[in-house]
Amino acid sequence: MTNTVTLERKGHVLLIGLNRPEQKNLFNEEMIFDLAAALGELERDPELRCGLLFAHGKHFTLGLDLGNIAKSIVKDGERQYPEGSLDPWGKKEPFRTKPLICAVHGLCLTLGIELALNSDIRLAATGTRFLQLEVKRGIYPFGGATSRFVHEAGWGNAMRYLLTGDEFSSEEAHRIGIVQEIVDPDQLLARAMELAENVAQQSPLGTQATIKMARIAVMEGEKNSLPELWPAAIDLFKTEDAKEGVAAFLERRDPSFKGC
Repeated sequence: MTNTVTLERKGHVLLIGLNRPEQKNLFNEEMIFDLAAALGELERDPELRCGLLFAHGKHFTLGLDLGNIAKSIVKDGERQYPEGSLDPWGKKEPFRTKPLICAVHGLCLTLGIELALNSDIRLAATGTRFLQLEVKRGIYPFGGATSRFVHEAGWGNAMRYLLTGDEFSSEEAHRIGIVQEIVDPDQLLARAMELAENVAQQSPLGTQATIKMARIAVMEGEKNSLPELWPAAIDLFKTEDAKEGVAAFLERRDPSFKGC
């Protein structure tokens, strides 16, 4: 992996940092593949229970480096990720199973919004500016916003910005459900880490099952997801983590989960 993405382990949390600050974290092909590899590492390592995605520099990202990528998209189509990597925008299997928290700041444009929408919990610094401006470039959002933005914000709220490319604030992003918390810039990473550590303290099997069941409900509908709930729950009750959870409840102590 190159230095376009930084990795740092803190306990059971993997901090993943976008690292092209001089280019305002514009995504070139190298950065896309480095991020895919980082998410693959989060997925594979049993000691890692939660990821935290953030960015170095003044801005989260200005989006896709069209000058670097546009011609290759037309010529070669969508790139295939190497084995062991995960699509950062969750458009193709295998899907991420471990929780991911995303902290954005500065400018968060186009596929940066879509990257955040593919995470599980999203925080924004006060003063963050969002733009989904693909229609101003003669294209459209192809990183998932046409489904996830609509699902999170509702049709009207999503189309208000998808069809105009207008800028919106962190307060507006919070109002329409794109972010869950607004944090002072100097506290953003600390607050995101606090949430990540909280998630990492929970049962890894429980958090992964929660994401799996929620994804089935969103992608396939309740008709397909509801029949899966009891069989998956029964399997979880057989695990050591579930036994530890019950024992901790009865003994009035904090559980110590092992992920098995």
